[in-house]
Amino acid sequence: MIATLKRIYVKNINKKPISQIPTNIITGFLGVGKTTVIQHLLAQKPKHERWAVLVNEFGEVGIDSNLISGSKGDQTNVTISQLPGGCMCCTNGLPMQMALNLLLAKSNPHRLLIEPTGLGHPKEVLAVLSNEYYREALNLQATLALVDSRKIQDKRYTLNATFNEQLEIAEVVVASKADLYGPEDFSALLGYIEGNFGLDNKLLYQVHHGAVDLQWLEQPANKENQENYQEKISAEGSLASVSCIEAPAEGFVSFDNSGEGFFSRGWVFNAKWLFDANRLHSLIHSIEAERLKGVFITPEDTLAFNKADNTVTKMSLQASSERLLDSRVEVISDRPGIFNDIEEGLLKCVIHPALAAGGELNHF
Repeated sequence: MIATLKRIYVKNINKKPISQIPTNIITGFLGVGKTTVIQHLLAQKPKHERWAVLVNEFGEVGIDSNLISGSKGDQTNVTISQLPGGCMCCTNGLPMQMALNLLLAKSNPHRLLIEPTGLGHPKEVLAVLSNEYYREALNLQATLALVDSRKIQDKRYTLNATFNEQLEIAEVVVASKADLYGPEDFSALLGYIEGNFGLDNKLLYQVHHGAVDLQWLEQPANKENQENYQEKISAEGSLASVSCIEAPAEGFVSFDNSGEGFFSRGWVFNAKWLFDANRLHSLIHSIEAERLKGVFITPEDTLAFNKADNTVTKMSLQASSERLLDSRVEVISDRPGIFNDIEEGLLKCVIHPALAAGGELNHF
C-alpha cells in the first residue's frame, strides 16, 4: 500500500502527480445539514471539473454516500468515498490517510470536500491534512462549520467539546436552517462566537435549505489551521485497513458503535428485501432519536429518509444504471435501549414476497 501521497500518480491523466488540490472540511454537529450542503455545492460544480467527496459517519454502515450520489442533479465527474465508524478522527489518522490516498488516486480531483462525523474532532482532521505528506498535494482552504443557532440556548451543545471545536476552527460559520429561527436566535449565535472565539477572522452567513455559496469555499485556511495541530496525530505507523459493510447474501446484519456519550446501530438488508413505504414513514416518525438516516428499496421506488430535530424528510433517489445493492439505516441516540424496538419495527415494514409465503427473517 502506498503510504505517502508524494508517490501517488493517477493513471490515464497524463501521469501527473497530484498537486495543490483545493480542499475544504464541511463540519457541524449531528443533524445540522452537512449532507444537504454538500448536495447543494455539487449542484454548483463547474461541469468540466472533477470533484471528490470523503464522508465519515459515526455509525458503522454508511448512509451519506448513497444520499449524496442519489440526489437529483448532475453527478458527472463526482467521486464519493465513505469511511464509516467515526474512524476519520482516530488518534493516528491512519484510516483517513488510506481512504484519502485511494480516493485521490482514483479521481485526481479539481476540488476535495471532506465531511467528518458530527461527533468527530475536526482538529485531528486538520492535523492529517496539513502534515508533511499532504502539503504538496493539497491546498487547504476554508473550513465551513454548520451550526443551528437555536442550539446556543441548549447546554448539551454549548458544553460539548466537539461542538465548540467545530466553531473554533471554522473560517466560515454557516447558520443553517435559518428559516426556522426566532428573532433572537442568530444574534445569540453571534454573541456566543464573539465571546468565546472572536469574530475577527470568521465569516458568518445564514442559509435556508443548505444553500451555501460556492465562493465561500475559496477563502484561505488560516495559519493556525495549517500548522498548529500536528501533535494530535502520529507520524509513524502502518496504514490501517478501511472496509465498508456490504449487504449480506441473505437476511440482514446490524452493527453498533458508541462514543462522545452517543450510541448508534445500523442495519443493512439484502436487496431482495422490499419495504412498504407507508409503514416506513409511520415508523420513522415515531422514533425518538438524535439522528436517523436510511435508504430503502420499495416495490415502486428507492426512498431516502432523513430525521433530525423530530423533522422527517423523504425523497426519491435519482434512478441510476445500477440497482441499489441494499437497504440500510442508521440511528444515533443517547439512549442505547431503543434499538431492539426499532429493529422489530423495521422487520414489520418488510414485504418481500418470500416472507408472505412463510419465509423466515434471517439475521446474521
